[in-house]
Amino acid sequence: MTILATRNDVEIKNVVKRFGSNTVLNGINLEIKQGELLTLLGPSGCGKTTTLNLIAGFLEADEGDVYIKGKNVTHIPPYKRDLGMVFQTYSLFPHMTVYENLDFGLRLRKVPKPKKQNRIARALDLVKMSGLEHRYPRELSGGQRQRVAIARALVVEPELLLLDEPLSNLDAKLRHELRAEIKRLQKEIGVTTIFVTHDQEEALSMSDRVVVMNGGKIEQISSPTTIYNHPETEFVFQFIGKSNCFHGTVAEINNRKISVQLEDGWVTFVDADNIMGSERTCRPGDEVKLYIRPEKLSLASAEQSGHLEHFHKATITQMNYLGASWEIDATLLGKSVQILTPMYDASWQIGKEVMIGWNPSDIMLIKK
Repeated sequence: MTILATRNDVEIKNVVKRFGSNTVLNGINLEIKQGELLTLLGPSGCGKTTTLNLIAGFLEADEGDVYIKGKNVTHIPPYKRDLGMVFQTYSLFPHMTVYENLDFGLRLRKVPKPKKQNRIARALDLVKMSGLEHRYPRELSGGQRQRVAIARALVVEPELLLLDEPLSNLDAKLRHELRAEIKRLQKEIGVTTIFVTHDQEEALSMSDRVVVMNGGKIEQISSPTTIYNHPETEFVFQFIGKSNCFHGTVAEINNRKISVQLEDGWVTFVDADNIMGSERTCRPGDEVKLYIRPEKLSLASAEQSGHLEHFHKATITQMNYLGASWEIDATLLGKSVQILTPMYDASWQIGKEVMIGWNPSDIMLIKK
């Protein structure tokens, strides 16, 4: 067995996975640090679950290697990888009590009875399920069943914890509660955790780092704040959160400021550091797309717009109250844009003409 000198708990090196003629993973490389919670995020079919299954040993790579704790485990079966895994569907044994479900993995590992009892009590306490040891899965709510599934994965004290969309079957309130619990547990125990989800909010709120995947490749690996505020590709910007897009042509570049003429002749500026894509330069005459988040747009009346660096007339077409904020649609430069704001002005009405503005530092640019 090959041993690598590494401080990473997991390394995936040049992995390719095919199903027939379909290449699901196309030469991915990934390093997962000890003790971190890393999330694989992307749309259906992007390869995130396949990546998790390769780490777990349920699938074997066609090319490349998988290392855990410095050991090449590419051809080692799952039961020899010392992993804990939580599935989307709970996968509890229905004929066993909560206690028996947790005891199952410990019996297979021949853990002595006194240690088993202590481990089970500790695991149930961690997931706030103490006192329910003798209930069967059918006697538990969905959230309680998922807590038991997490406890069963933790009770064997695994080197890695793998979570495959564990919250997708729960309602919104339970998802919010359990993702906070998982984050708390992971930090308390310190186990390296790999979390798979298609839910952006889960990924951003829980993770130390996020891996955004698309079409069997990794688009970006960064902290949640970097992924959201400084996306490296157009796909990442569009997939994470909402965005508004404008088309234009580079007019000039001066002192790290890019002057862009938009479709109606309006000129705005972009910081040169905010170029996305593999080619992070542009020249006058290049056709580009500008992206900006809805919450980065500012709304004002014509009288108030003097404080905005760049503003333009727009007309409100729709207003939606979201509780903590307002989602406002407007027509700007002949197209529909969305603004997200915690503020409310009684003068804002459908059909009302307003001013919309932004700062150059909030705009991302990519060449067409």
